[in-house]
Amino acid sequence: MQNQPLMPKATAVWLVENTALSFDQIADFCKLHPLEVKAIADGDSAQGIKGLDPIQTGQLSREGIAEAEKNPERRLKLADPKVRLPQPKTKRGPRYTPVSRRQDRPNAILWLLRNHPELKDSQIMRLVGTTKSTIQAIRDRTHWNAAHLQPMDPVTLGLCSQLDLDLEVQRAAKDRPVEVEEGATLLPAEATTGREPAADGKKPAEELNVQAVFAKLKQLGGAKTEEDE
Repeated sequence: MQNQPLMPKATAVWLVENTALSFDQIADFCKLHPLEVKAIADGDSAQGIKGLDPIQTGQLSREGIAEAEKNPERRLKLADPKVRLPQPKTKRGPRYTPVSRRQDRPNAILWLLRNHPELKDSQIMRLVGTTKSTIQAIRDRTHWNAAHLQPMDPVTLGLCSQLDLDLEVQRAAKDRPVEVEEGATLLPAEATTGREPAADGKKPAEELNVQAVFAKLKQLGGAKTEEDE
């Protein structure tokens, strides 16, 4: 199925005024009803609309129009655009909630706050189609019906799908910082080797004792030599 031309009625006005194409051919190309094209030709419709030249806009060629004028059974084909424009990204608005389900939204919000505290307010708004003020009121227990609210699964209530809920929970888990457990660090070398840490630039106590022993032995050896003489 071919795409619709730009400004169909304005294009039809130009084709009616400047070509010998049949009403069916123009209607097929412009996606209009043949009677509507006939009304344009009779001046009963599209009054005040300026015709749009499809040749100038690159939607048709003169050769294609000439061939269609010779053969009433031939249909016009929209020319391929030379430059393809990207499709505009539509901003996703808040989820629509049926009127019959809107009274269940506070219960669903309370369930999400209790079971998934990692979810952001914007995520809850996308899931159940609520407002940030309503979420804050339920969190602070200042909602007008706070005393009668009961946590209910939004999937069970039909406010969102299980796939959407799982997706938002996964996103919240990725954004959540990883907590490092206390004590999960490497021990110092002094603790693993059994040596006492040095303090004030002094050598460990074990090394001091060894040197003291060698010094004592040296003194004893020197004293013995003097006695032998």
